[in-house]
Amino acid sequence: MITIVDYGMGNLRSVQKAFEKVGFPAVITSKPRVVAKASRLVLPGVGAFPDCMKNLRKLKLIDPILKAVADRKPFLGICLGLQLLFEESDEFGRHKGLGLIPGRVVRFRLAKSLKVPHMGWNRIKKVRRLQLLAEIPDGAYLYFVHSYYVVPEDPDLVVTTTEHGREFCSSISRDRLFACQFHPEKSQKAGLILLKAFADGKL
Repeated sequence: MITIVDYGMGNLRSVQKAFEKVGFPAVITSKPRVVAKASRLVLPGVGAFPDCMKNLRKLKLIDPILKAVADRKPFLGICLGLQLLFEESDEFGRHKGLGLIPGRVVRFRLAKSLKVPHMGWNRIKKVRRLQLLAEIPDGAYLYFVHSYYVVPEDPDLVVTTTEHGREFCSSISRDRLFACQFHPEKSQKAGLILLKAFADGKL
């Protein structure tokens, strides 16, 4: 079963509906024991980094998430669910993340002519081959909403980059973990292709 982690923030139903559209049921839960039993885990997210970490701790969800990744269960992080994987974020001060990926989360510092948050459709550039994205063409447009972006210490983890005033990492992968800054559930055909590939076990 695909399990979507509910820590009280974000429109999780849209992620669930997107999986259902490609033929795969998904359960939304905030229960640690259900997360621990997941065969595939999805960590979505909308909101502020420190608030999300606070909620994950309060709901006792951190340990089952860390164990799922350690056990090499297929794992998908979306938007803030990507950022939370890193060691720390600069959002509203300096805050520790889950520490699964060495690196930081930093705010866009751009010319006044460029809007922050980076919101809307933008292109991805593939810098690594990944079976999960094999059916999505290089240069495909996906949907973004974010003011912060990730900076991995290891550039070999980067799968795609995107341009918004500067080139930034828009997805990463390691072992059976994939996480993206864009929202597959809001990205129409390309996003549904990604979700189906994840559900099909192509990670």
